Amino acid sequence: MTVLLEERHQYILDQLDKEKKVLVASLAQDLGVAPETIRRDLDALENDRKLKRVHGGAVKYHQTNNEPHFVKKMNFHAEAKVAIGKKAAAFIQDGDTIMIDVGTTTIHLARAISGVKGITVVTNSLAVAEELNNRLENQEFDGKIIILGGLTNPSQKSIIGAMTCNMLDAFRFDKCFLSCGGVTTDYVSDYDFEECMVSTKMIERSNQVLLLADSSKINNESFYKMCPLPTVDYIISDKEIPSAWRQQQLDTMLQWITAKGGSN
Repeated sequence: MTVLLEERHQYILDQLDKEKKVLVASLAQDLGVAPETIRRDLDALENDRKLKRVHGGAVKYHQTNNEPHFVKKMNFHAEAKVAIGKKAAAFIQDGDTIMIDVGTTTIHLARAISGVKGITVVTNSLAVAEELNNRLENQEFDGKIIILGGLTNPSQKSIIGAMTCNMLDAFRFDKCFLSCGGVTTDYVSDYDFEECMVSTKMIERSNQVLLLADSSKINNESFYKMCPLPTVDYIISDKEIPSAWRQQQLDTMLQWITAKGGSN
């Protein structure tokens, strides 16, 4: 039986979740293909930052704390982020008080908010605030925008620090929209310690937590832990839920939403 490329890639990633390392010879035997085919698959997955090639096979990919500049990140998986942003915006209802985190995917959420009335948006993202202000001026939606205070991080267009965390104590949110550097079946992670502190406080102050994570973030880890996965109510991704996550979904009541339009 012929195994399609997408099926091979998913099988490889599922095996990595279970074993933490995969071997070319074993994968070739399991999938009934030549070792050269598996090597090409591993190379392609490494290019997508899904794994790291080692002698004879591959291991799980681990992000570092060297976060790319905000402008550069805008070009990564752009089509997927647009689809995720549109799907996330559909969760916003009239009168909602929402928190929007820093990130390039949350920019696309801000661009997709339309037609709702009486919402209050709080954000620590300078880029999100600018986008929302333009849309509010153009009467794309009705509401108000609150920008959190604190230290600026120019490279990520964000506001962070203890002052930002303290300001969050004044709010209670219906919904919190988060970005991340990586998410596994255990926890959500990100690149920057201070941004993680702010995100953790956002989660504490929210009734519902929605994580926006394109396929490059799934089964990857960044340097700092943000929160345990069971803290998240929804994951919105361009990727279908991996089979290895299905039991986790049952155990934690996690809702996985697939946004069509990106690369699955």
